[in-house]
Amino acid sequence: MALVTHGDQKYQNSEKLAAANDWPGLSIEHRKFEAGRQATPVPICTELVMLLSGGGMVCRTGNGEVQKSLARPGMSYLVPVGTQESHLELSDRMECLHLYLPPALLDQSALADFNIDPARIEIAYAHGLTDQVLFHICSPLRDLLHRPRQSTDALFVEGIQVALAAHLLGNYTIDRWRAPDRSPSLDPRRLQRVLDYIESSLGDEIRLEDLAAQACLSPYHFSRLFREATGLSPHRYVTDRRVQAARHELARNRLSLVEIALEFGFGSQANFTRVFRKAASLTPGQYRELCCGQIEVNADRSDAEYRRDCS
Repeated sequence: MALVTHGDQKYQNSEKLAAANDWPGLSIEHRKFEAGRQATPVPICTELVMLLSGGGMVCRTGNGEVQKSLARPGMSYLVPVGTQESHLELSDRMECLHLYLPPALLDQSALADFNIDPARIEIAYAHGLTDQVLFHICSPLRDLLHRPRQSTDALFVEGIQVALAAHLLGNYTIDRWRAPDRSPSLDPRRLQRVLDYIESSLGDEIRLEDLAAQACLSPYHFSRLFREATGLSPHRYVTDRRVQAARHELARNRLSLVEIALEFGFGSQANFTRVFRKAASLTPGQYRELCCGQIEVNADRSDAEYRRDCS
């Protein structure tokens, strides 16, 4: 039986770009939001929201707790089943991936196999999560929404659902997760200016000095404050954004690997393959094959070049 969700009721002011809700343990939606307030019905399943593009302030109140965070691509938010939200507002346009899981995440028999007491499980109302493991578990699901269905998709989704549930149970129950002690010390407006500069310059050389200048800080102080605000060094953040953009373009299957490498600032196809494989545990060629469901070799490349990409 398909999982019943609450997305259409909650996000009436958004545009649903794609959705898949015919699996019993996981439903997925890809939505685009304008700035403004959203409805706040009580969720009937546990929801994970991951920001794909855009960004800005997210202000929300749930179970009496007020949360404010500067959202950026790759950041995640959790809304456990039954959360009494009273306010949800976005300051800017955003594009998000929404994952809906059953209230218990896993059925009781599965939990018993791992000696987990279902009565002691309660997922936290967590915000502003810069969790790269969480991102790498969930991000392939966006590409799944925008390609033809395959016979193995149900098995793939089941594996993702189990991995996601295990990660949430291991890190984001109310007894494990703690909100940050203090807000980032890099002014949100300066940080947003830096993030906007990165997004508009992914195909160019991005120097630390240029980023620091956007924040009107010295490179030394900027690096420290940027890591404090995002959890990543400036170099790592830029690399992650380039890999994320490349993932999206690989799934669209329009450009060759060389063109993608140059489009997103990797410099060469060899460097693109090296960086992408380190981040995704797949070469770009393998990732494209996984997304498209078949080997598609661009006409301007030889078979030898394709085998090299996938090696």
